Amino acid sequence: MKLLCFLVLALLRTHTTPPVSGAAVVAASNGSRSEESSLVLPSTGMLARCPKMCGNLSFGYPFGIGSGCFREAGFNLTCVDGGAGGRPMLVLGDGLTEVIDGDTSAPSGIDVGWTQSISLAYSETVPVVSGVDVYNMSSWSPPGRSFFLFDAAITVKGCGFDVYLLDHDTGTTSNVCSATCPGCQINETTALQNCNGTWCCSVPVLFNFHGFQFSFVRRRDDHSRILDHTSPLWNEISITTDYARLEWSVQDQPRCADAEGDAATYACISNHSSCNDKDWTHSGYRCSCNGGYLGNPYIPGGCSRDKGYNPYQRVTTCTRRCGNIDVPFPFGLEEGCFARKVFQLNCTNATTSTLQMDDDEHQVTRISIDEGLVDIKYMATYQLEFLRIYIEEEPDLYMGSWETSSAEWAVANLTCQEAQMDMYRYACVSINSECLVVNSTLNGFYGYRCKCLSGFHGNPYVQKGCKDIDECKTRRGICKGVCHNTMGGYNCSKCPDKTDYDTTTMQCNSIKRQNIFLGIIIGLSSGFGVLILILSAIFIMYRWKRYIKRQLRRKYFRKNRGLLLEQLIASDDNASEKTKIFTVEELEKATNNFHQTRIVGRGGHGMVYKGILSDQRVVAIKKSKVIEEGEINQFINEVAILSQINHRNIVKLFGCCLETEVPLLVYDFVPNGSLFGILHSDSSSGCLSWDDCIRIAAEAAGALSYLHSAASISVFHRDVKSSNILLDGNYTPKVADFGASRLVSIDQTHIVTNVQGTFGYLDPEYYYSGQLNEKSDVYSFGVVLIELLLRKEPILTSETGSKQNLSNYFLWGMKARPVTEIVAAQVLDEATEEEISSVASLAEMCVRLRGEDRPTMKQVEMALRLLQTERLKMCHTDPGNGQENEPLLTPEERDDFFDQLVAADFSATGNLHSEKVRKCYSFEQEFMSNARATR
Repeated sequence: MKLLCFLVLALLRTHTTPPVSGAAVVAASNGSRSEESSLVLPSTGMLARCPKMCGNLSFGYPFGIGSGCFREAGFNLTCVDGGAGGRPMLVLGDGLTEVIDGDTSAPSGIDVGWTQSISLAYSETVPVVSGVDVYNMSSWSPPGRSFFLFDAAITVKGCGFDVYLLDHDTGTTSNVCSATCPGCQINETTALQNCNGTWCCSVPVLFNFHGFQFSFVRRRDDHSRILDHTSPLWNEISITTDYARLEWSVQDQPRCADAEGDAATYACISNHSSCNDKDWTHSGYRCSCNGGYLGNPYIPGGCSRDKGYNPYQRVTTCTRRCGNIDVPFPFGLEEGCFARKVFQLNCTNATTSTLQMDDDEHQVTRISIDEGLVDIKYMATYQLEFLRIYIEEEPDLYMGSWETSSAEWAVANLTCQEAQMDMYRYACVSINSECLVVNSTLNGFYGYRCKCLSGFHGNPYVQKGCKDIDECKTRRGICKGVCHNTMGGYNCSKCPDKTDYDTTTMQCNSIKRQNIFLGIIIGLSSGFGVLILILSAIFIMYRWKRYIKRQLRRKYFRKNRGLLLEQLIASDDNASEKTKIFTVEELEKATNNFHQTRIVGRGGHGMVYKGILSDQRVVAIKKSKVIEEGEINQFINEVAILSQINHRNIVKLFGCCLETEVPLLVYDFVPNGSLFGILHSDSSSGCLSWDDCIRIAAEAAGALSYLHSAASISVFHRDVKSSNILLDGNYTPKVADFGASRLVSIDQTHIVTNVQGTFGYLDPEYYYSGQLNEKSDVYSFGVVLIELLLRKEPILTSETGSKQNLSNYFLWGMKARPVTEIVAAQVLDEATEEEISSVASLAEMCVRLRGEDRPTMKQVEMALRLLQTERLKMCHTDPGNGQENEPLLTPEERDDFFDQLVAADFSATGNLHSEKVRKCYSFEQEFMSNARATR
């Protein structure tokens, strides 16, 4: 409550932003407040003296620099000189917000003819002062009433602060992100790379708004102030925009009907312009040039017809190919090689034939002059609706839709009659060419293009580009006699005397020679006919068997939800890069037709084979048992989950096969089996040391913690058990078997689902309530910890011969006698009493009946990592230095320790001492290797 009151008081304070230094204002003052609020209508004389550029950024009325050059307050701009060597900056009237080149909707500043949005950049730095816990950035407000929507992504860089956002419209304050301090061993570049809350966090902002403000409150659990740091991020808070967009409209009248009735203030004053209401949620209107016109509708004579086509190629040495793609005129690559800017293309890679349009968003695969089409490879799904290339002062000459990958194009927004009236800009320069109308009812698009006349082919946009087609050579057999080519056509005549037209050779042959040829052809045809008949029968039988087999595989593919899995892989870029749908031939070859000798494991879900793929990767192929229709979803669920996860302690999925009656999973081969098999093996050679047990438990807990809180979407495993923790050649644990797992969105704390899991590991609270949450996995992991301590199976036979749950056996044992009397002999031999007590206490917390009383997997991981660290310290302890070693934890400290565990604070613990530590050097190497490994 105190923190909330403190925050509200802090938000009332306004942080003072220092003025822009080292810059001189180029534009003159905009006048008094009354002058800025008055409406200024443009005249030709006034606009002639108003600036139109600031550096390389252009703008037009209603925006302007200087008194009388903009429509009203809010549209006034300022050009700030960058000083020696600096670039000029175009800023809004507040003097703080810079106008920049945006996306394709605002290619070079503020183009009022194309779009009603402005791309902005805003940055501010707040210095951090010792002893001050609350800081405010300057309040950001729109420049005037005509601006109504703010869309941005804002990055906050700092250390140890919670970030609050005050919305001026609603008056509400919300915590939008936190920028925590990293450990001293983390490199600054690494911490800032992903902007995931350590040193940096990102805030998306979308307002119909009157402004907003950020406030920064130091986190109470932050200890960075006691350290000596040199990075600027320890001493300041930086606020910058990744992108920002501000939309505007004319607001002096609520609707077009009202605006058109007041001719004195009507904004759409250009001929061939029209008024458009904003929408039903906002008042105001916008102006646009009518179809076939382009320019600025807000000034007199601003909308004009298209005069941008230049039919003459100014450069003679133009490159006309990009790899295997032809680039004919009017298209071109270099300056002077294309007819207009919208036809400029960019050959980014000739080796791979990568040809892109000017916006770098659309990849061209073919240009057809004859058809008037450009084949497009769309780089993003949102571009499938229609193709629009925005270039300043250029009309929209492309039109495509999601129904086809080809876009129709025109050379100018003119009719053929209009184009032929200006022969200096007429595109059809070849003598044997004609003008064609290009029309589309979508968005009022129309124009013209050129085509060679019938009987000619080539490029009509180049002088003498249309060449005659020799139909006699290109169309064999066009005449039933002698063919004669003519300019633009052909004619036919009869065969000469004593000859006749041969339909086989398609030419005139003598009658005698024709009869000989006929006999030879009949004899050869008869012999080959019989041979072909026999071969055809054999081939048909072979194809029929293959067809039946292929149909059966397709049936299994559909039955096993193959189409659903293909959609999941296609919709996830990360999954499609590493997940493959194998054919059954590949897996049969890898496993020697699933030979018995390749079986490496049998379980409740099916059988596991060892295989070697064609690329020499050793894989494990999981072949499920015959399953019911509803259980197919579990299989698809496991593939969907594993395809999105990349963690060193989670089994790596290579793909799956759905062409068999039973679905197959292909994942990385883990050679040393499961933790269950080693713990409960009769062979003493498979025993794990105490150090290995602690390491395996810590890394497995880290993998589950990653699934719960660090992955892109939370995952509840739902079947955590020692048999699902596999061990590779280095005994590194790999969490496996996600067939029962569930994906959970960030805002969900639990999901209600059918109870599923393995008895002995199943969370009692989940069993009775049906509500699955992350604490259900914590309970199951607690049973695994008990297995590591007692080396007993989860369902054991008691001394009386009855079946008993391992967790109940453990809890009753701890109450009745010391924990050292119930743990396994090997554990008692290798671990200290304090370590055993600590792990037992941690396991007891994990298997508590109430989920809210259990720690999180992150807290469990931190406790086990702490135990690893303290054991490593003891490896460096010199027994002969005369120092008296302290115990691991006193009983009082142990209670405090687990209170701190629940609070996720492990900063104050005692030194560990082990009486029976073994393999210290190898354990230190293993721990340091794990510490350096990248998740």
